[in-house]
Amino acid sequence: MNDIINKIYDIIWSDALVYLCLLTGIYFTIRFRCPQLTQIREMIRLLFDGNSSDKGISSFQAFSLAISGRVGTGNIAGVATAIAMGGPGAIFWMWVIAFLGSASAIVEATLGQMYKEVNDGEYRGGPAFYILKGLRSKAFAWTFAIVTIISTGFLLPGVQSNSIGAAVESAFNLSPSVTGLSIAALLAIIIIGGVKRISTVAEYVVPFMAGAYILMALVIIGLNFTQIPAVISLIVKAAFNLEATFGAVAGMAISWGVKRGIYSNEAGQGTAPHAAAAAEVSHPIKQGLVQGFSVYVDTMFVCTATALMILFTGQYNVENPNGGFIVQHLPATEMGPGFTQQAVSHHFPTIGNAFVALALAFFAFTTIMAYYYIAETNISFVSRKKQHKTILIWVLRLLMLVSTYVGCISTAKSAWTLGDIGVGLMAWLNLIAILLLHKKVLTIYDDYREQQKAKKDPIFNNDKYNFPNMELWSKKNSDTLN
Repeated sequence: MNDIINKIYDIIWSDALVYLCLLTGIYFTIRFRCPQLTQIREMIRLLFDGNSSDKGISSFQAFSLAISGRVGTGNIAGVATAIAMGGPGAIFWMWVIAFLGSASAIVEATLGQMYKEVNDGEYRGGPAFYILKGLRSKAFAWTFAIVTIISTGFLLPGVQSNSIGAAVESAFNLSPSVTGLSIAALLAIIIIGGVKRISTVAEYVVPFMAGAYILMALVIIGLNFTQIPAVISLIVKAAFNLEATFGAVAGMAISWGVKRGIYSNEAGQGTAPHAAAAAEVSHPIKQGLVQGFSVYVDTMFVCTATALMILFTGQYNVENPNGGFIVQHLPATEMGPGFTQQAVSHHFPTIGNAFVALALAFFAFTTIMAYYYIAETNISFVSRKKQHKTILIWVLRLLMLVSTYVGCISTAKSAWTLGDIGVGLMAWLNLIAILLLHKKVLTIYDDYREQQKAKKDPIFNNDKYNFPNMELWSKKNSDTLN
């Protein structure tokens, strides 16, 4: 079974997907005239613009819900894994995919808004919806929806809970089985409350958890301020095979940097459009820009904070593809959250392990919440009959709780491999879809820019363009979208 899983992994995560992610980001950056830089002030302004409604959540709630999906175990364990497999140079390529991926995130989130619909009194949307309505391909849309239900409902939660279990066991000597049961019980209370409860929890927990973690990182960066030039130099040199020590993994730096970058910030993967579609905004581009900014928060802030803590303190290993280690500073530590725990403990031996374990628990738990919302949205897509949908949602809840518990007691390698398969499958399907649909987004982006230049608060009216299957954006519905 392991051989079969590994072969599937090698096919999905071939160099083709790595280059598809990079080239898509480059293309959108050029085509949309570098929106991730030119619209940075607008991104920040829009975070706090608009309010929630009976049907939708506010821009900040949608941002928090998306960030709860983006900021997870990838920001702590994923960064450590990237360094372990690709050397310090992998961090540079995580930065690259974040910058380029921000453009992809703007496109996919805008599409989520464009083709959203009202389902059971709430806005629902995502890649399955814009594939069906924009590309008019039911088979393609159903394929994405089913892959996403399997990925976010069964494959990805185990990665998050596995990292929580490992970190908590290291810090508090608590059995992973006990941790798994506790996570599952708390998760059950929240997900049964639906999207409103999930977004409310994310709105309060996400800023707190990200702020506390970055604050700790800033303290450690401050204590090692003089090392910043040397560490940045190491990252850049290793990325371009200019550092002899890491020559053996120079080729893997790009692969692991992109791979872990996508896993962490999810740009182009197709998860964030689900949260973006739930927002109440007056123009689709508004939520696209908010989601583009969330990629920066995830990678440029949180992932970079983790990487600098690890590299400042030298608490990491780098595996040699031919066997053994190129660098082995932690002989008894498996790659993952242990690197970050050791890095924080280097300066704060009393609280280091516990702090990282708690941060990881918050990060990973809110990510599992976001996964549930995404899976539920795709169940709403494939099952339009209320009775059938209710049954499927309860089956999803039960199996997701089981998956969360099983992931907690599984080995890290098996959990990450299955998670990467889920991420890769979604990325393949979604990147193809947004490449085929991006011209419509470009038209809407030009409409937004025209209104910006006229000093107006942009409002979109589809009667001007008559794009099919965008009923919520016609003039008669525009009064509800403000």
